Amino acid sequence: MTMATLTDLEARLEELERQRTSGVARVSYEGRTVEYRGLTEIDRAISILMGQIAALGSKKPVRQVRLYQDGKGL
Repeated sequence: MTMATLTDLEARLEELERQRTSGVARVSYEGRTVEYRGLTEIDRAISILMGQIAALGSKKPVRQVRLYQDGKGL
């Protein structure tokens, strides 16, 4: 099984969101059909896809370092 591209994941996400708003629990993409048991399961799949898209879309995690001073100087 090949790894999905960012474009593939975005297409799946769009289809899931479209089906969620229509109330249909059956989604087809890439010649496959998935039937979900309810909105909770669709929401979970959307959440997972969003995480995968975020992971593929970001090159490096952004890290922030905050320094606080209590007023006495360093």
